[in-house]
Amino acid sequence: MKPTRAELLDVRRRIEITEGGHRILKLRRDGLILEFFRVLKEAVDVRRRIVEGYREARHSLSVAQAIDGVLVISSAANAVSEIPPVEVGERSVIGLRTATISTTFRIPEPQNRGYGIIGTSYHIDYAAELYANLLATAIRAAEIETTMRKLLEEIERARRRVSALEFIVLPGLRESESFIRMRLEELEREDKFRLKRIKQRAEAALLSR
Repeated sequence: MKPTRAELLDVRRRIEITEGGHRILKLRRDGLILEFFRVLKEAVDVRRRIVEGYREARHSLSVAQAIDGVLVISSAANAVSEIPPVEVGERSVIGLRTATISTTFRIPEPQNRGYGIIGTSYHIDYAAELYANLLATAIRAAEIETTMRKLLEEIERARRRVSALEFIVLPGLRESESFIRMRLEELEREDKFRLKRIKQRAEAALLSR
């Protein structure tokens, strides 16, 4: 690195650009953290709904088994051939691309479920509805978990970049600026000293004539 004024101006320009990038990265990191906690709150709620939904659905299934019998329930379950469709897409969260997972599945009316209404009780239909709702909640939970994982990865990536700029890049640039500035000041003092010596010699030569 040459201690020139052009080099000093270039280092100062790089410091200014790096400081701007550092501020932007910090804002992005903070925004990602806020979004993570928002999603985390939703994840806690969804997990609670899954636990409660599963408990209710399992209880309903136990009641149906007691009333209709295991064979009737198995026959009704085997009669349902539709596989719930799952759609995977993409969305942007603070510039971060993350997956969307959803389903358009809706449990059919009892007469369209593939098993006969006669010979089965309301409890089977009710249990089927509860499990269908539980499926939709589980799919929503999968989307939230995916988003949280992506956010954590991006937060960690942003944190490393912020730290690198703050503790490595910027200190290095400021040290270079300080070195160049001090060296230029030394050169300026040396030039002044040389000029002073030349002037003294010139005056001494004039006086000796």
